Amino acid sequence: MKKQTKFKETEIGKTHEDWEERKIRDCIELFYGKGLPERQRKKGSIPVFGSNGIVGFHDEASVKGPGIIIGRKGSVGEITFSKQDFWPIDTTYYVQTKQGNDMGFWYYFLKTLGLNRMNSHSAVPGLNRDNVYEIDRAIPNFIEQRAIASILNSLDDKIALNRSMNTTLEAIGQALFKHWFVDFEFPNGEGKAYRSSGGEMVKTELGKVPRGWRVGMLGKFCDIIMGQSPPGTTYNEIGEGLPFYQGITDFGFRFPSRRVYCTAPTRFAEEGDVLLSVRAPVGSLNVADERCAIGRGVAALRMKGKQHGYLYYLLCATQSGWNKFEAEGTVFGSVNKADVNDFKVILPSETLRNNFGSLMEPLDKQIMNNEKQSQTLATIRDAILPKLMSGEVRVGAS
Repeated sequence: MKKQTKFKETEIGKTHEDWEERKIRDCIELFYGKGLPERQRKKGSIPVFGSNGIVGFHDEASVKGPGIIIGRKGSVGEITFSKQDFWPIDTTYYVQTKQGNDMGFWYYFLKTLGLNRMNSHSAVPGLNRDNVYEIDRAIPNFIEQRAIASILNSLDDKIALNRSMNTTLEAIGQALFKHWFVDFEFPNGEGKAYRSSGGEMVKTELGKVPRGWRVGMLGKFCDIIMGQSPPGTTYNEIGEGLPFYQGITDFGFRFPSRRVYCTAPTRFAEEGDVLLSVRAPVGSLNVADERCAIGRGVAALRMKGKQHGYLYYLLCATQSGWNKFEAEGTVFGSVNKADVNDFKVILPSETLRNNFGSLMEPLDKQIMNNEKQSQTLATIRDAILPKLMSGEVRVGAS
């Protein structure tokens, strides 16, 4: 028979009867990171952590991994994890667990404490570890801690695997685009590499290109939709209306992250449209994975048929062309519709663009599937995290 879950009332509220009420100071200790200016870092593979994650690499570690890093200054309360030896700099704390406590469990448990809301009221806000130490919580035993961490870590490992796979697939796509449209080694009528087989090249303002290709402006072969921001009163975070993307803060690896929704959108992007950041930094890219609303920091670019795959890789390959808009004397770079319309690119034949799009279609679909699976896994993880940490859902308990 399944054992009935029992709770008890304590000073900190209802907790599971066999979890022990403890202060954080009894379970872990927070140590100051050590300064390591960028000029002092040597080439290596040891991650250097700042308050919001990895900020560089070095050739030696100051802390043995695995370990937890907590933002002390800057991104206060931000929590990251290193599976390997690492160097936390002086804007961070790093965590050492005391006997009977599991590092993996505490990485997830600390995320539930709202440390980002514990800024001290000094001239330079920061996280005071004494305030953290005084927090009371009900803590499971070591065996249950490890079981909880194992479940959550398995979800994060799968998300990381998907991310790694997508990075590889993205690199393959960009390498093939370069081979065809930068090195001009696309297959000719005989299936041989065009340029290496003596394919004819002609001069253009952007350099030599295969005969039949031309230089054109983006606005000549794709539709450009500039974003527009509706009143802030139409925004929400509870999923009402369409996902609303306002700029690079919403951009993910390839697809944007849903944070804000809008009930009265005025400008739209459709699934497959390339999303271009038009405010600092100009030129960052994402792809719309569904119909969405776009704000004034984003433009949507749309091509017909399977050429939207070609368009994304084209814009990746020409991304440096937007740099001039970041260096024209303004504090923050930006582009308008005319700038996007007049952006010059090399334009191959429609047949070749379609062939490339067809070739990339299964690869791009796999990237999207991996991303959607990761989003689902992250939703599951975030939903069960508080339940596991409160004892509402039990694992590893006798």
